[in-house]
Amino acid sequence: MGLEVLAMDQKGYRRGSFQSSTSDEDMLEIAGASLDFPMADDDPPLDREMGGFSSYNGGEMNGTSKMMDFLEEPLPGVGTYEDFNTIDWVREKSRDRDRHREITSRSKESTWALIHSVSDAFSGWLLMLFIGLLAGSLAGLIDISAHWMTDLKEGVCLAGFWFNHEHCCWKSNTTFTDRDKCPEWKSWSQLIIGHGEGAFAYILNYLMYVIWALLFSLLAVLLVKGFAPYACGSGIPEIKTILSGFIIRGYLGKWTLIIKTITLVLAVSSGLSLGKEGPLVHVACCCGNILCHLFTKYRKNEAKRREVLSAAAAAGVSVAFGAPIGGVLFSLEEVSYYFPLKTLWRSFFAALVAAFTLRSINPFGNSRLVLFYVEFHMPWHLLELVPFVLLGIFGGLWGAFFIRSNIAWCRRRKTTKLGKYPVLEVFVVTAITAILAFPNEYTRMSTSELISELFNDCGILDSSKLCEYVNDFNSTKGDDLPDRAAGPGVYTAMWQLALALIMKVFITIFTFGMKVPSGLFIPSMAVGAIAGRLLGVAMEQLAFYHHDWVIFSGWCSQGADCITPGLYAMVGAAACLGGVTRMTVSLVVIMFELTGGLEYIVPLMAAAMTSKWMADAIGREGIYDAHIRLNGYPFLEAKEEFSHKTLAMDVMRPRRNDPPLTVITQDSMTVEDVETIINETTYSGYPVVVSRESQRLVGFVLRRDLIISIENARKKQDGIVSTSIIYFTDHSPPLPPSFPSMLKLRSILDLSPFTVTDQTPMEIVVDIFRKLGLRQCLVTHNGKLLGIITKKDVLKHIAQLANQDPDSILFN
Repeated sequence: MGLEVLAMDQKGYRRGSFQSSTSDEDMLEIAGASLDFPMADDDPPLDREMGGFSSYNGGEMNGTSKMMDFLEEPLPGVGTYEDFNTIDWVREKSRDRDRHREITSRSKESTWALIHSVSDAFSGWLLMLFIGLLAGSLAGLIDISAHWMTDLKEGVCLAGFWFNHEHCCWKSNTTFTDRDKCPEWKSWSQLIIGHGEGAFAYILNYLMYVIWALLFSLLAVLLVKGFAPYACGSGIPEIKTILSGFIIRGYLGKWTLIIKTITLVLAVSSGLSLGKEGPLVHVACCCGNILCHLFTKYRKNEAKRREVLSAAAAAGVSVAFGAPIGGVLFSLEEVSYYFPLKTLWRSFFAALVAAFTLRSINPFGNSRLVLFYVEFHMPWHLLELVPFVLLGIFGGLWGAFFIRSNIAWCRRRKTTKLGKYPVLEVFVVTAITAILAFPNEYTRMSTSELISELFNDCGILDSSKLCEYVNDFNSTKGDDLPDRAAGPGVYTAMWQLALALIMKVFITIFTFGMKVPSGLFIPSMAVGAIAGRLLGVAMEQLAFYHHDWVIFSGWCSQGADCITPGLYAMVGAAACLGGVTRMTVSLVVIMFELTGGLEYIVPLMAAAMTSKWMADAIGREGIYDAHIRLNGYPFLEAKEEFSHKTLAMDVMRPRRNDPPLTVITQDSMTVEDVETIINETTYSGYPVVVSRESQRLVGFVLRRDLIISIENARKKQDGIVSTSIIYFTDHSPPLPPSFPSMLKLRSILDLSPFTVTDQTPMEIVVDIFRKLGLRQCLVTHNGKLLGIITKKDVLKHIAQLANQDPDSILFN
């Protein structure tokens, strides 16, 4: 991260080349697991050959005293960033403005330059089109594959093994009530022993269900472990960190995309308590990052690339929920660090294209983008806001409980031997989940189907147990069925749902953070939907049997359709999802895009807001922020206030008893002197001063840029030797003619480093770091350089004031 001025053991240097690799080969495990990077700090790792400068002997040669400013043309690698560093937002934006000015000025010179200028302006929209098409196509592929493989656990289609249960029975002549029992679809017991009734057939189906679940989950974890360790988890905490300017090479690479797409299908099909919605955001961001390489503007500028990734995150949510506007708001509210107006428009376009692509694929065969699309037509009554608020309180309590329990479990996983056996952990959790899930039909079905069933408003033809009411068709008015007495099927469904709720609440704690792709949206919504449906049915029966009570008498007469249990399930789902993620605006928009019910915005808003207030009262962090802190990512949360009265001088380094700040003088140090400083220190950059005596600041130079520039000068320029003077001024210092050639490195010097005085309140310094995305800030006193504050120092200081371990910041 950033330009650190902290020591790092030489053994921590990374082997490899300076070229930015996108492979995952040398990456370690991430996302809710151990992050044992071999670095004591986040300073840039160096090349093997550059680490000790062993190749820089450069024999003493006498040359003429001529200046060498060989950096007129930028060198490959200069101005780029190492892995696990933070980008310099100010420098990147400045570079982009310079590039834009140059293209604009050239466009007046020739037709070709004008065409180039137009294509450059249009490239952003073209990139969004590609991202939307690719994200939508992959989401369709994942949906179709997961639907088929989920059904494969229960049986196979004789008409073609590639058909899932629903598609298999489309051409069957069975009646509507027996539509799930078509002759073309055979359960495993029917296929193996010829019949599906009896205890032996049940045990055989049970066994096949568990075997398939274990096979899918083991294949998923082995693929993740073997090919792309970054493909595990939901990916949203890491994407938030990357969008804030941090670099994790390979996290959005091609291998991660391929493996995450395959293993996401396997993980969802295994029946584990996880969803595909969070990982779809990661998949879409991988698409965005890979497609950025097609356009120079985005390939060479990290800040511009992050604008694209913000739009890709919107496209990911768009295809996950079929909610393009909700996706844009999710990117703005939850994941993005920098979100200019241009990015808003492009996010909107990318989300639109992605949703259109998915709709064209039509993965569920119902012209909907999600499995649990529903439409309610009954209005809600003002008094129903009370149970809706109660659902909000439940969602907030469950969210806070889940975050604390899951973080405690993930911390245990990181600090004990448990983290060393990811395959065994996945095996055990899958086995327990499958064994507990099969006997209960509401946990056996996929979580998306369960939510669909819970959201559903009972109609005359519904054959679900949830709709087994005592029918009195004489009182039926049009399409709306009146509130009716619950039949035995409803009571059976109620206790089965209560058991499913208990199972989902606890099993999700252990599932989220394992070494498989795992989203949290669907399990959270399932918990809320079950709680909501239970409350909805209770309210419905209360209104049916006690319609003369004061609370019902004004609006719910006998034989009327007053209560919609499916609506309660929807509100409960929103409340629990809000409690876990602390989303508000985007959550409500996603939910009403899912259900097409604009008139239910107020109940959803009431539940989402109550849920957030309740959860915030217990713990301020949402699940993604909690995982960011657990993993020690360098993320400065913009939502939190800094209210302590410390000054810049309290945080800067060097401290009182530390050795003085390492600096480079502007025109009096030799190549050998600078190489010695680089060898003996492990800082990421150095302030450049007029002289050691005056300590007047000239600028700031990156260690990486220095190394690359000196190495290139030694190889390509005559007369550059160890005694050559390096200078950062416009004009060379006066030296005797016998001196060797001098090396001018002014072009790699940042002449406008951000500075504050030693008396600046830390409240302002933290604000500057947040809003400008700084990596470091120099501290002066009466114009003289005193010290430096890096982003890591700020994070450590905040952790210290919050009574947390300051060494937990950055991958410890």
